[in-house]
Amino acid sequence: MASAPANGLPVFYNDLIPLSSVDHAAYRSRSVDSAPFLTTQHAIPLTVDEFVAAQRFVPIIFSAGDEPVPLALMGLNEGVNTFLDDEGKLRGPAYVPAYVRRYPWMLAKLRPDSDELSLCFDPTSDAIGVFEDGQPLFEDGKPSELTQGVLKFCEDFEQAAARTGQFMKDLKDLDLLMDGEVAIQVPGNDQPFVYRGFRMVNEEKLRDMRGDQLRKISQNGMLPLIYAHLFSLQLMREVFEAQVSQGKGPIAVPATPEPAGA
Repeated sequence: MASAPANGLPVFYNDLIPLSSVDHAAYRSRSVDSAPFLTTQHAIPLTVDEFVAAQRFVPIIFSAGDEPVPLALMGLNEGVNTFLDDEGKLRGPAYVPAYVRRYPWMLAKLRPDSDELSLCFDPTSDAIGVFEDGQPLFEDGKPSELTQGVLKFCEDFEQAAARTGQFMKDLKDLDLLMDGEVAIQVPGNDQPFVYRGFRMVNEEKLRDMRGDQLRKISQNGMLPLIYAHLFSLQLMREVFEAQVSQGKGPIAVPATPEPAGA
């Protein structure tokens, strides 16, 4: 789960600039109670550290393609997020992925010839700027307690992303992923609505694993993460029903969305 793809900015980010004690000495961070940028995002990158908490609220799937990543599925159709209203405010209890909570901050490489990561932010965000309210990013020319906390959160996120990358590599090496398909039958419809374009763990292969392999994924912590993913898939129908109740469900032709990757 690379934070900064070489071919462009990660999802949500319109721009990235490094935080500077000179250029941003007067900048502050203020709280926002909505996330309008999230209203049309139906699949959000997720780290393995979040599986146990997230599986109570959202289906956890894996993106299609050669380099799959875990995704929190907040809507079954492209452009639909059932957990937010049109203004970007939460409709009720939900799990907000760390990828969202990190925005508008992230650690990024400033030079391709160096592995050093610098704290950067999206200058188009309403949460950071020269305001009368909010908390200062610098005090006496040094990072404030807020900025230090942001840096720690971003560092923790990068470490979780590395663990997630290893988890995905192990899933692929064990050949446990398969193309996913969910069929939801709706009363009054002759044909079910079928959703594809994602990957999931193959339960049959999981059951048939050799004893030494099963012992390994139990000891290294993979097994509970796999079951958190599998249990979460039961929420697919709830997300579908939420779409329908919000007037955002499919009308006639079954949809086959392609969940967006990181």
